[in-house]
Amino acid sequence: MLLAVLFFLLPTVLFTGCLKDKCSQTSAYKYFKPVYLSLTDLRKAVKTTAASDLKDVGKVYYKDQFIYVNEINKGIHVIDNHNPSAPQNIAFINIPGNVDMAVKGNILYADSYIDLVAIDITNPASVTEVNRVTEVFPARIYVNGYMGDASKGVITDWIERDTVVTQDCNIYNGGCFFGNQYEGGGIYMTEDFASTSALSSSSATTTTVSPGTGIAGSMARFCIYQNFLYTLDQWSMKLFDITNTSNPLAGTTINMSWNIETIFPYHDKLFIGSTNGVFIYDNSNPSSPTQLSQFVHATSCDPVVVSGNYAYSTLRSGTSCNGFSNQLDVIDISNISSPVLKVSYQLTNPHGLGIDGTTLFICDNTSGLKVYDATDPLNISLKQTVTGMVPYDVIPVNNDLITVAEDGLYQYDYSNTSNLQLLSKVTIVKN
Repeated sequence: MLLAVLFFLLPTVLFTGCLKDKCSQTSAYKYFKPVYLSLTDLRKAVKTTAASDLKDVGKVYYKDQFIYVNEINKGIHVIDNHNPSAPQNIAFINIPGNVDMAVKGNILYADSYIDLVAIDITNPASVTEVNRVTEVFPARIYVNGYMGDASKGVITDWIERDTVVTQDCNIYNGGCFFGNQYEGGGIYMTEDFASTSALSSSSATTTTVSPGTGIAGSMARFCIYQNFLYTLDQWSMKLFDITNTSNPLAGTTINMSWNIETIFPYHDKLFIGSTNGVFIYDNSNPSSPTQLSQFVHATSCDPVVVSGNYAYSTLRSGTSCNGFSNQLDVIDISNISSPVLKVSYQLTNPHGLGIDGTTLFICDNTSGLKVYDATDPLNISLKQTVTGMVPYDVIPVNNDLITVAEDGLYQYDYSNTSNLQLLSKVTIVKN
């Protein structure tokens, strides 16, 4: 999944002066100064702290009756879920720059900006970093390609203030320029530019779960199959050998098309969602996946899940997705080398989805959580719509539907798929 912070600016031309061939123009800008964390401090930051409120929630992962909830760029909340009717928020794992995670055995793998961190979660309330693969992920890219100063570390925040800049009238900066020549760096943007841009950074179900691993939501960019961890950035898949779980070893990097988003393992195949289609990889040799086929669709955000001979992919519109489609695609993968779209179902603005047997769950934004009978994938039927929340992603496991929504982490008993029963809610506190 892409992260975004929007900036609304008020540019005002204060003065323009022209003398013969000399012309200068002074304009008001918002200046965004990057806040850096040194790599030394980054690499000693992982630790357990007291439980804290869920605020800016991202990915979710389930393992051994614990739910791990990402706090975007901050770390991971640990939820004791031995009793789904009364989950307990027991600790927070501080991991600067964290967005994704996966678990094998008692080791949690998490990104920390440019590093991969291996964390022993034998006692989830008191974890220990056991290893780190440094500088294995690409540096984050911000608006107009801004990457900051790597010698200062990683960018963790931005300080905003008003300023004015005088420039030659003949210099056109397109509404955005970098401040290397002013104030030691940072980004300047005009209102027109900001209105169309964002300061972005890139970084028991029917899922085939390798022994000792957990279950991720459909928005995941990390997954584990046998002794390998697979991680996605926007344009490649990186492999790590985790035969020794405490000592991940960087392996192959597979270059892919731009805007890779999600990964879903199913048997010995990897299904990779992107903004322009679903890529299917043969993973029978886990150390060297090879592309089998691609299903192409219109540009749109695209998580995917699989059951039997069908893949289910939701497409949604939105600023970060650059698309206009809002639908569920059902793709016949019986011939894995030639996937075929069989039917599409119109939706409001679908995000994550999950499937357990013949029950399909779709997070359809303001239209709620939708539960379908997918016994016949080409003629799915709506069983129930749960409203009153804006869901983002789901993990169905043993009749417990773990649901991340705008206002909380919900759990539902879905033993009766026509009448889901709310078990609990952990509130997300908005600033």
